[in-house]
Amino acid sequence: MKEIKSILKLFNHSGAFSEKSAIAQVVRVEESSYRREGARMLVFESGTFEGGISGGCLEGDALKRSQIAILKKEPSVVTYDTSKDDEKQIGVGLGCNGIIDVLISPIVPENNTITLLEKCVSSRKSHIIITVIASNDPDKNIKLGNSYYYDTDTLTIEECNHEEFKNTLKIDINSVLKNKKSRIYSYTISKFEVSVLIELIPSQFHLVIYGDNYDIYPMIELAKVMDWEVSLVGNLQKIRKDRLGSVKYLFNKDEERHPEIDDRSAVILMAHDYKTDIQNLKKTLNTPAQYIASLGPKKRFEKMKADFLKSSTPITPEQLQRIYAPCGLEIGANSPEEIASSIFAEILSVYSDKKGGLLRDKTEPIHERF
Repeated sequence: MKEIKSILKLFNHSGAFSEKSAIAQVVRVEESSYRREGARMLVFESGTFEGGISGGCLEGDALKRSQIAILKKEPSVVTYDTSKDDEKQIGVGLGCNGIIDVLISPIVPENNTITLLEKCVSSRKSHIIITVIASNDPDKNIKLGNSYYYDTDTLTIEECNHEEFKNTLKIDINSVLKNKKSRIYSYTISKFEVSVLIELIPSQFHLVIYGDNYDIYPMIELAKVMDWEVSLVGNLQKIRKDRLGSVKYLFNKDEERHPEIDDRSAVILMAHDYKTDIQNLKKTLNTPAQYIASLGPKKRFEKMKADFLKSSTPITPEQLQRIYAPCGLEIGANSPEEIASSIFAEILSVYSDKKGGLLRDKTEPIHERF
């Protein structure tokens, strides 16, 4: 989401259509690549760009090809094969070791990708963008580079007038939403072949901090770097206002109003006061949060569980699966900054359904193959 916001910021700052531009997007990867499907860069005719499609090895060539696409006013797919031992091939020796398809699409009013990206940052929900990455439709009803927005509230594919195509897509859109993973699909529509990337763009992560001591500040600062939305609940008289620049929602710990917690929210209980932490745990257990962290040693949380049991409201097995206490990955963290890093790493591992171990010990590919 951070990259999308950066692209939108540059596009709008540059006067939208005052200068011609294009979007270069990774749409297919075989084997290894620094960036995966969905990575984007915005390129202006002048050469200014924002975002990235690799670790730096493909951007220069993609920029030139984007300028050509702008002049030709037509999209194209460029394939970069960095899997071969060819020193003349772009990307070799610079971290890429796979085959990468990049769709380069001029931004025009009738198929404005920017408008779709604006929808993705406008609300806290999952978003679906369908992009045509290959098509041999002679009538150009479904053209290469066409993008469509699927509204998960109204269950409609916007700006698509091909009924057979829409009906075919909906089953696979539901599969992407259910599995929470983008996918490439190929279809035969009215006797022609078309391939699409059904891209899931989840809502921005929401970090909910219950605390007001000095160790909240590294959490807030790291959330800013990661572009996570932040809600903070604590004693407002105790908190340094000059260090809350990235906090979007601020709540006094004694007020009835509380943060809105959804399934993309990560909760951190760090009041360092047992009574306060257990009260906040009771509040957050009834939310959809998939990650609820409690600072402190294991014996402290064992006491919490015992107190829940005494109150005749034991923590259920399902709730226990969502509680991380002690929290954070084991990296030898000691300082507040190191502890914040270990917690953020654990949050990412939980939401990506990964173990959080050493990559050098991993026998499978780092990224799941499409």
